[in-house]
Amino acid sequence: MNYFAHALNHIARPYFMAGTAIPDWLSAVDRKVRLRPRCLEPWLCCEDATQSEVAAGALKHLTDDDWFHATRGFVEVTSELTRLFREQLGPDERFHCGFLGHVGMELILDGVLMVRYPDRFEEYWRAMEFVEPTVVESAVNRMAKTPTDRLAWFIDLYRREQFLRSYENDRTLLARLNQVLLRVKLSPIPQDAEKVVAVGRSLVTQRLRDLLPVEHFLLS
Repeated sequence: MNYFAHALNHIARPYFMAGTAIPDWLSAVDRKVRLRPRCLEPWLCCEDATQSEVAAGALKHLTDDDWFHATRGFVEVTSELTRLFREQLGPDERFHCGFLGHVGMELILDGVLMVRYPDRFEEYWRAMEFVEPTVVESAVNRMAKTPTDRLAWFIDLYRREQFLRSYENDRTLLARLNQVLLRVKLSPIPQDAEKVVAVGRSLVTQRLRDLLPVEHFLLS
């Protein structure tokens, strides 16, 4: 799951919603900082309500990932996307098609959800404006073994750039996927791989309930 999927059902709770983004924010900007369940659980019932919301949101992200990665939909859709990328790009392992299948599917899933819930997507950005980046960074630094001084800056950038909007279009989603690849020091993929993204979008749309099963995820 990616940012919007994690947040979709929690937009009325801005700091909880922000908490669901923290593991991905840290992965993007400060990979040495990790929030494990044992770091988060002691803060779930603390006197500071904002701190508790941030902790609960981050823990929700981790539990969401646990069930999501175990679904039949995740296994089958990711495997199919991996196959399609390998068929398009060839056997050259510098492209790491397994990684492409995984990350590409999660970005496509966010794009599909944005199209399905456009009003909630706009509400997401409005709710994010209620979040004070320095408050979130301070909350993380109380819980993490290794502190960060880059998270508040990145939250501000995230809100300003709103790069999730690029996921709605196959061409711009591919460009964003290449940015992710460059960030983790992998080779970018050529523009003709856009056709794989298009097929992946159709596949994710068809398998949406298999990816987000009713026992775990509310879809109206």
